[in-house]
Amino acid sequence: MSDIPQKLVIVITDDDSADSLIGELVDRGYPATKVSSTGGFLRKGSATILSGVGTEDVDLVLGIIRTECQARTEYLPAQATPFPDAALPREPIEVRVGGAIVFVLPVERFLKT
Repeated sequence: MSDIPQKLVIVITDDDSADSLIGELVDRGYPATKVSSTGGFLRKGSATILSGVGTEDVDLVLGIIRTECQARTEYLPAQATPFPDAALPREPIEVRVGGAIVFVLPVERFLKT
C-alpha cells in the first residue's frame, strides 16, 4: 500500500495520439495503460489511457497530454457523419478531431501485488 498522495489521470483521445502519448509518458517514468474504445459522434477509434501519478506530477503529465493530443481540423464527406440522410450539403464538412478529454481523480488507496 502506498501512503504517497496519488491521482488517477484518465485520458480519452483518438487512436492516432494515444500511442505517442503512451510512449512519452512511459519514457518519462509514468505508468500508462491503454483501453481501446469507440468514439460516439464520428464512431472513430479512440483510446482511454489510465495513469497513476503522484499529486506533484499532475501538472507535468497534463503538459505532456497537451503536447501529444492536439486538436485539429479534418474534412469528412457529409455521408460519413451520423446524419447522412439529413438535409446537409454534399460538400465535405469541417469537423474538429483529436485533442483529449482528461479527468484527474483522487486515489484513496493504491495496491500493487
